[in-house]
Amino acid sequence: MYQSDTICAIATSLNSSGIGIIRISGEDAISFADSIFRGKNKLADCETHTIQYGHIYDNEELVDEVLVLIMRRPRSYTTEDVIEIHCHGGILVLKKVLSLLVSVGCRIAEPGEFTKRAFLNGRIDLSEAESIMDLISSNSELAMKNSVKQLSGSLRDIIVDLRDKILYETAYIESALDDPEHYDLTGYPDDLKNKVDSMISRIDDLINSFNSGHILKEGINTLILGKPNAGKSSLLNTLSRRERAIVTDIPGTTRDTLEEQITINGVSLNIIDTAGIRETDDIVEKIGVDKALDSIDDADLILFVIDSSRPLDGDDEFIISKIIDKKVIILLNKSDLLSVITEEDICNKYNKPVISFSSVSLDGLKTLESTITDMFFSGQVKSDETLYITNSRHASCLVNAKNSLSNVLMSIDNMMPEDFFSIDLMDAYNFLGEITGETIEDDLANKIFSEFCMGK
Repeated sequence: MYQSDTICAIATSLNSSGIGIIRISGEDAISFADSIFRGKNKLADCETHTIQYGHIYDNEELVDEVLVLIMRRPRSYTTEDVIEIHCHGGILVLKKVLSLLVSVGCRIAEPGEFTKRAFLNGRIDLSEAESIMDLISSNSELAMKNSVKQLSGSLRDIIVDLRDKILYETAYIESALDDPEHYDLTGYPDDLKNKVDSMISRIDDLINSFNSGHILKEGINTLILGKPNAGKSSLLNTLSRRERAIVTDIPGTTRDTLEEQITINGVSLNIIDTAGIRETDDIVEKIGVDKALDSIDDADLILFVIDSSRPLDGDDEFIISKIIDKKVIILLNKSDLLSVITEEDICNKYNKPVISFSSVSLDGLKTLESTITDMFFSGQVKSDETLYITNSRHASCLVNAKNSLSNVLMSIDNMMPEDFFSIDLMDAYNFLGEITGETIEDDLANKIFSEFCMGK
């Protein structure tokens, strides 16, 4: 899986900008950079972690004025010799410098190959490597903080501790079976049961954090539903703090879905505004209604908007019948007008959270935000204390490890021989090792890193 050749890639976004960075890593990184760089000193003669000023040349043709950062192994991201060429950020300039490096012997890096080398060289484990990509793609402050926490090794520390405990018990059992004169297993199953119960409890905490962690990472898929002219588009504009949707007094103005991403209390909401749901003979409007109904299955949260100035009718009843099993917050909109529907009436009728709301006066906005936080995070996200599992692969490995440990408890209850304990303990040990990459297979590692962006 590991290639020791020297790789290069553009590490910044391919847009016109002030600065663009090309990263080189490998045994020949410094010599390859030297072959196209001219400065006061040769890069090979410079100290590590210094920046050199100079120019990039294509033979005798000046290409760009640059700064070059030198990081000698092992004090670099990949633990190899690493060079970063800081060019002006024009796309043509970056591609020109990259092509010069290829011409002298560099290979274009595969997606995620720099991070893969950091993993293979032991600088980071697999959970930390995956947290890097999560950090790059974070769309909320809390998701970013959780990714930084995992990058600093918080998940690794828990997994390493659990694996150490499992390995100790396995070694004790094997030693007792091989040398019963010096290792006594009398009463050991009860002792082991207590230890395994403690391990399962710790793993359960991580598994239970996945639902919240998934929301932190991906955001809450939030669907706005309601009849035409109930105030759905006004709600979208209010939440997004800008005129995202066209708002008129004409029912059926919104014909297609509108999507917007916002942040509430540090959590991202992926909001979809939909066409008003009603019986209609208008072909275009009907397509919009069908799309709105089709979106229900994929929604984590439904904001059902009711015009509180009008009585409920069959369209309202039809909508609630479609979303009764989902997480729903009912908004009695237009609370600034004379209401003919009360919160108590709706709450008793549908047994869902109900909030009086006005996009004009912003009445109910704070209540809505706190209700969403309470619904998904039991009132608050403890960003400074709680580690959230955000990766579905990690969650799957934890579930498998828990099942293996549960098998140990079953063997103890059934008074099975001690060597049965060892089999399931080692299965749990290996499942946990898949999280950090201790027992990962090459093809899975390659798949994980292939999802990274270029230059990282």
